[in-house]
Amino acid sequence: MKSILLIGLGRFGKNIALKLHELGHEVMAVDKKEERVEEVLPYVTNAQIGDSMNELFLQSLGVDNYDVCIVAIGNDFQSSLETTSLLKELGAKKVVSRAARDVQAKFLLRNGADEIVYPEKQLAAWTAIRYSSDHIFDYIELAGDYAIFEIEIPFSWIGRSVGEINIRQKYNINIMALKRDNKMELTITSNTCFKKGDAMLVLGKYKDIQKCFHI
Repeated sequence: MKSILLIGLGRFGKNIALKLHELGHEVMAVDKKEERVEEVLPYVTNAQIGDSMNELFLQSLGVDNYDVCIVAIGNDFQSSLETTSLLKELGAKKVVSRAARDVQAKFLLRNGADEIVYPEKQLAAWTAIRYSSDHIFDYIELAGDYAIFEIEIPFSWIGRSVGEINIRQKYNINIMALKRDNKMELTITSNTCFKKGDAMLVLGKYKDIQKCFHI
């Protein structure tokens, strides 16, 4: 369990709060709009109404006591930038800030952000890959060109084994798990056989996935 300071409770910030609550983390939520704070109160450990560009207000939160500080402000880049900078000046251990464009990311990184998230950009990439193929059910981007894909088992693979298909050798794709009857099977061997209705989690580059699954 981690302690997290979440600043900005628009749609993006609110959804972060809900997910963190689901995962069991301690969350201090902050926004300058009272109605937004009230909406997340049932899902956070504590909440404050206040201006994150006010150094005294931020200092009162004890930002150096949190494992992570997330700046989820979306519509006011100046506010996001100043908040990010103040958090770092006040001793925040880790600051994760939201950006809409690369130029914003550069300024945020120069002014204290340790990591950047691009919700619109990342969702756009997910949507393009997910819905450009009937066989990809989900997609998680990793470092470089690699990603984890949840993919439908091709009809021609049913009844055949992992060793027979041998996609690691042919396409440099690793099978991480099988999804069978809504359960994950993590123990995969060369003798594991594919069944109708199976899906699988694979790790690889998108270009290799395209070649292997003809998508």
